[in-house]
Amino acid sequence: MAYQVLVICVVSSIVFAYIVWRKERKKKLPPSPKGLPIIGHLHLVSPIPHQDFYKLSLRHGPIMQLFLGSVPCVVASTAEAAKEFLKTHEINFSNRPGQNVAVKGLAYDSQDFLFAFAPFGPYWKFMKKLCMSELLSGRMMDQFLPVRQQETKRFISRVFRKGVAGEPVDFGDELMTLSNNVVSRMTLSQKTSDNDNQAEEMKKLVSDIAELMGKFNVSDFIWYLKPFDLQGFNKKIKETRDRFESFFFLSSTNVNY
Repeated sequence: MAYQVLVICVVSSIVFAYIVWRKERKKKLPPSPKGLPIIGHLHLVSPIPHQDFYKLSLRHGPIMQLFLGSVPCVVASTAEAAKEFLKTHEINFSNRPGQNVAVKGLAYDSQDFLFAFAPFGPYWKFMKKLCMSELLSGRMMDQFLPVRQQETKRFISRVFRKGVAGEPVDFGDELMTLSNNVVSRMTLSQKTSDNDNQAEEMKKLVSDIAELMGKFNVSDFIWYLKPFDLQGFNKKIKETRDRFESFFFLSSTNVNY
C-alpha cells in the first residue's frame, strides 16, 4: 500500500512539474498572432513578406513568433531587436535552422565547401578556420595575386576586343565571368568560364541554384508532407546537381594552363 502511494506521489509530482514547466516556457515565448491548424501563420505571409512582418510588428511588437506551417520562427523587426540576436546573444543563436530539401540536395547535406548551411559545431568551426587560414589569409591573398591579375587582364582584353569590333558589352555578365574565374581558380585551380558558352552555362547554373534554394516548398513547412514531392523539387534538384557536377568535370578535363 505504501509503495503504491509512493508511486502515485512521484507520478503526480512529475506531471505537475511538467505542467508548470510548460506554462513557464509558454510565458517566455514572444507574442504571436492567432494561427490556423496545420498552416500556422502562412496565410499571413504574402510574396512581399517584409511588409507583412512590419504590419504584424505594429500589433505584436518588435520580436514575435510565427509558425510557418509546423516550423516555428522568431521575427525581429527593428535594428535593436536584430542586434540582440546577431551581436548581444550571438552564441545562443549561432546554430543554423533545419535544412530544407534544396539545401540538403544541392549542398550535399552541408558536407561540401559551402559550409554556411552546416549546423554550428565542430565541422562549421573547422571549415571556417580552414577558409580563413588557407584561402582568405593575407599570405594566401598575396600568393593568389597573379591569378587576379591574369583574370583582370583577360577581362580587359575581352572588353577591348568587343569594343573595337563594335559588339555590345554586357558588363554584368563580364564581371560575373571575371569573379567566377578568380574564385574557381583560387579554390579549384581551374576556370569555370573559359568561353561565352561556359560563362552562360555558369550564369544559368547559379541562377537555378539560387531559385531552388529560395523557392517556397510546401513539404519543408508541413511536416506530414515531407515524404511527398508535390512540387517536383527532388527532380529539379537532381537535374541541377547533375548539371553542376558535369560542368565542373568537363571544365577540369578541357581547360589547360
